[in-house]
Amino acid sequence: MKPAMTRGAPTGLAVLDARDLRADPELEGRFVDSAHRILAELVAAGAALGWVEPPSRDEVAELVGHVVAAVRAGDGALRAACLGREPVGWGYWLRHTRPTHRPHADLEKIAVAAAVHGRGVGRALAAALIADARESGIEVLTLDARGDNAAALHLYRSLGFTEYGRLPDFVAVGDRRYDKVFCMLDLRRQA
Repeated sequence: MKPAMTRGAPTGLAVLDARDLRADPELEGRFVDSAHRILAELVAAGAALGWVEPPSRDEVAELVGHVVAAVRAGDGALRAACLGREPVGWGYWLRHTRPTHRPHADLEKIAVAAAVHGRGVGRALAAALIADARESGIEVLTLDARGDNAAALHLYRSLGFTEYGRLPDFVAVGDRRYDKVFCMLDLRRQA
């Protein structure tokens, strides 16, 4: 396991890529269960991760399978943050599929277990995914976040992302409405 190089990250944090997970059959076998547990816990607490109700294990397994297939094709990156042998977060980006958008990717998701929020795990994951994007020749990395997710927006801004658009009251959760905030990181300017 590779130790994280992010200042402020918990001691013993390792940020693994998809190859690292495949190289450890036990960890690879537990990854979907851990990813499901993290997402279900966060969504149940109201996190802005794309679900209103916690996703089923099968939904998460299908999502992880899709991401792993993209990684194998060179069209994505997957990272898992582990404390010891326990996954405590994960994230991924996927390359755009349209030919005119191939140099670009969306940072789709970063999910960190509530027990380690505020301890640098999200920053370590994001930094590793940005490095993976740069190494893969991605020119612009985009993401969107729910407007009330101040902690995530602060993290992304601190990593160099800039807001390029906002859809007011676009995200509907029951009777509540939230802005959808679009951000980008131009990796050509940071080369």
